[in-house]
Amino acid sequence: MNIDELLSKIQGKFGQDILNLYKKNDKRAYIDIYPKDIVAMTRYLFKDLGLRFNIASAVDDFDGLEVLYHFSLDRAGVVVSVRVILKDKLNPSIDTITKVTRSAWWIEREMHELFGINFNDNEDLRPLLLSDDWPKGVYPMRKDFIAQKRDSRKA
Repeated sequence: MNIDELLSKIQGKFGQDILNLYKKNDKRAYIDIYPKDIVAMTRYLFKDLGLRFNIASAVDDFDGLEVLYHFSLDRAGVVVSVRVILKDKLNPSIDTITKVTRSAWWIEREMHELFGINFNDNEDLRPLLLSDDWPKGVYPMRKDFIAQKRDSRKA
């Protein structure tokens, strides 16, 4: 299956629920969807079309938190990134995709810890990277985070 066939199947299944679809080239595409549709989209890509979940990433873009879920169809060398925007930066949340693919567990923990995104129904969002004494509610990958200056004389 090439990228055009893949995108045609996705459009056929999700139609109006796709906010934007951008084919960058014959190996890469981006699909914007509503956060409420992430589990259904993941299930379709992973279970029905056989794409592999690679990783997810988050970005603070001032208008909200952008989460990108990256999937690949390895036999065709195609990568599809599904993007959602979480507009409520005070309480950003989205359903977990770990019920579809357990491989998302670590990255959801990381995004929860670094961006403050709550992944609904993820049963283990305990800290992964930051020190045990890191203050609650302080997210170092957010644009509003202000790093404390270190005293180089104490190093």
